[in-house]
Amino acid sequence: MPVCTDSDAAFALQGVTRAFAGVRAVADVSLAFPRGRTSILIGSSGSGKSTLLRLLIGLEWPSAGMVLCDGEALRRDSLPAVRRRVGYVIQEGGLFPHLTVLGNLSLLPRHLGWSKARVSERAVELAELAHLHPDLLTRFPAELSGGQRQRVALMRALMLDPPTLLLDEPLGALDPLVRHNLQDDLREIFRRLGKTVIMVTHDMAEAAFFGTRLILMRDGRVLQDGSIEDFRNAPVDDFVREFLAAHRNLPGGSA
Repeated sequence: MPVCTDSDAAFALQGVTRAFAGVRAVADVSLAFPRGRTSILIGSSGSGKSTLLRLLIGLEWPSAGMVLCDGEALRRDSLPAVRRRVGYVIQEGGLFPHLTVLGNLSLLPRHLGWSKARVSERAVELAELAHLHPDLLTRFPAELSGGQRQRVALMRALMLDPPTLLLDEPLGALDPLVRHNLQDDLREIFRRLGKTVIMVTHDMAEAAFFGTRLILMRDGRVLQDGSIEDFRNAPVDDFVREFLAAHRNLPGGSA
């Protein structure tokens, strides 16, 4: 596997620490995320994976170290431009309840001067991609199912056609059947669009389904970084073995 350097990565962290009241949620992490590849951050609750994702988009700021986007150090004055190149999806979607689906999708494009016709055309295009019926564009979030809201959240993240997608447990609040269907659709979307995807999940089987590169975190640190085969055949310690054993439906494992 070729080495991805910080200069040719979509995002990179160099010795990044993020502390809250003296507690280090992320502790001296150095990682590079290659362009056009899906990388999955996994770990138990409180391992630091969501904080790491928020550091990449400037929702958290390092207590020490540096975050790079496209080889350039992330700066507070550059955040608006960076965020226009990144689609961000959170658990349960984060849609504005007082706006219709189309209203949620159009917020940033209209701010950037897009015409109503251009917004509508892009919304219909993304509805087809996300398998959402275009008639639902006029509905409010409360009128949608959980799976439909997550599809809209993905559409909103894709409106400006950003090169990078950041997803923080986007399927975590869904029931198993809806989650299974959305997993299939999301993986196909990732494959078709060829974007850089950095996704957070606590589910090892889901991580293996989406990505060839898994990054397991514990206590704010990267414990192991590799493929599911690396984790299974060469776990770095007993915690990795226990984490694998706790997920009974891993590909190639026992059910």
